[in-house]
Amino acid sequence: MTQARQILVLWDIDRTLLYVGDIDRQVYRDTFAEIVGRPAERLPARGTGVTMPLAIRSLLLDNGVRQADVPRLLPSMVKRLPQRLAAHAEDLREQGILLPGALDALKTVQEQPNYIPTVVTGNLKPSALLKLQAFGLDRFLDTEIGGYSSDDDHRPALVGIAQKRAQTKHETAFARSNTVILGDSLEDVRTGLEGGASVIGVASGKTSAEELASAGADLVLQSLEDVPRLLDAITTVTLERA
Repeated sequence: MTQARQILVLWDIDRTLLYVGDIDRQVYRDTFAEIVGRPAERLPARGTGVTMPLAIRSLLLDNGVRQADVPRLLPSMVKRLPQRLAAHAEDLREQGILLPGALDALKTVQEQPNYIPTVVTGNLKPSALLKLQAFGLDRFLDTEIGGYSSDDDHRPALVGIAQKRAQTKHETAFARSNTVILGDSLEDVRTGLEGGASVIGVASGKTSAEELASAGADLVLQSLEDVPRLLDAITTVTLERA
């Protein structure tokens, strides 16, 4: 009897599994004011999926920080942001929202003997863990083999990072044929297409199902509530590339 082919399942976090509302934006405000010494007038756009270091770079430049000062200020903000978010741990639990179907979807995927679930996210790793832990979702994911913006600010590169970590742990080679990313944004689609993963779009964020499909998602779900449909989608997109 041959062993089932292992599938690496890469979950996005924000607006795919959970939504923390204005907490992230408050953390940006507080950290900018602390590091730069004045309030930020313009904040990063919502729901884009861009990695946090790139969002911080835009935040600095959009608020009049000289480009020459960015290399000095950006590392300080990257270091401080997760610390600021940790101070909002209770707010994450009380104000954050677990998106419909997310808990059952994560639990069911983890229970599949040949699926290896982790994350690929624009969050820095400490921030990602804080969000997942606030909702008790970290127990359904192998967060050690994930890809985070603290690894690389170019999001498509995070797919390869997660694949290499999973390969080291599971002694299986992972490529587009047995890797799938699930996410809500155009950046998630680009991450899969350029990084080397099949893409299942989830229209739970600011991007419509039509936009996700047009961007190149292999399949699109309206939400994570139909778990059998989710499992079928993972099977379909990976079998097509086997």
